[in-house]
Amino acid sequence: MISATRLEAATAAVTVLSNRPDVAGWALRYFGAWWHATPVDPSGVWADAVVIADVQPAVHEAVTRLVHDGRPTVEVDYAKHPLLLAHDGEDIIATSPEEGIAYRSTPSSGRLVLAGTDAQPLALAAARLAREAIRGQLLRDGWAVLHSSAVVRPDDGATLLTFGDKGAGKTTTALLLASHGWQLLANDRVLVRPAGERDVEVVPWPSAAALGLGLLHSLGWDVTAQEHLRAGGSFHPTQHQSVTEALLAGDHTPLWENAKRERKVQVFPDQFPDLFDVPLATGGRAAGLLFPQVDADAAPDVVDGTRTLRECDFMSGATEDRYPDVFGLAQGVDGGGRESVRAEVAARLAVLPHRVVRLSHDVPASVAVLSKVADTI
Repeated sequence: MISATRLEAATAAVTVLSNRPDVAGWALRYFGAWWHATPVDPSGVWADAVVIADVQPAVHEAVTRLVHDGRPTVEVDYAKHPLLLAHDGEDIIATSPEEGIAYRSTPSSGRLVLAGTDAQPLALAAARLAREAIRGQLLRDGWAVLHSSAVVRPDDGATLLTFGDKGAGKTTTALLLASHGWQLLANDRVLVRPAGERDVEVVPWPSAAALGLGLLHSLGWDVTAQEHLRAGGSFHPTQHQSVTEALLAGDHTPLWENAKRERKVQVFPDQFPDLFDVPLATGGRAAGLLFPQVDADAAPDVVDGTRTLRECDFMSGATEDRYPDVFGLAQGVDGGGRESVRAEVAARLAVLPHRVVRLSHDVPASVAVLSKVADTI
């Protein structure tokens, strides 16, 4: 029996179909309210862009043989897995040995077919490519991608965009505000488009959120996470087992994979409202830019600063190293949006209020500063 989940974001839509209900259900859970995910009757969606993801070992083997039958191939890293790519006529075909998944993409029709040997990796891959299909449609329709977290004021849709390098506090800023009256739109990136004469429309980019153990503890969420696990719940499967063990033990000491990469709690989008009482937003209008600086020992405050939007604050094909558009879903448009769109968005954001804020591990004091700044925008 075929199951189907339809996703809609702004002007884009895609449907995930599968012979396994847990695969289509994964997309329903993962995108949820952020992208208006709904179960639909699979018989009426064939004219849409579709991602067909079936557990079909025989089809997986057949496509894998095609990739290896002497065609020119290219190996790339995609979602942390090696992927071997080739062409079969106009189609792009690929195989991922580690995931046990074979792919066939027809860019001209927006049709993607995945055949896997196991439901769990297939569900992750189908959701990932459904998201990329939405991104491709939106990029072609005049949207761009910002490397930013975002929160929305529910009264008027005013959206605060938070920028900064890795570790600057983008996620922290968004979660602190979303825990105190704002709605969470995105934790790491957003889709934006010029609207009207001066506005910038913002919609979410759904993804699992990576929260350090220390941040989870500072927010007071570690006990809830521990109780969730002890009751048989789980977090996103990309979460390292050592993080799960630390949560169960009540240990919030940061864990490091190496000197630069912290192992973090991987929170599903739907777990923000369900576990942590953080409401989600489905869209908004850019109203201000925040540039946080985290100093554990300093008093939180608004500080002098000249930080403005930079080219690196936009995503691009060059920086999208984890999810390059190997399946041609954007049909030649850069992964961060057309240059003209990025330039227009940058010009419109440049005239909005900019605030540099210093945050610390004192959560109430940091919230007070952020709330004060937010009230002035």
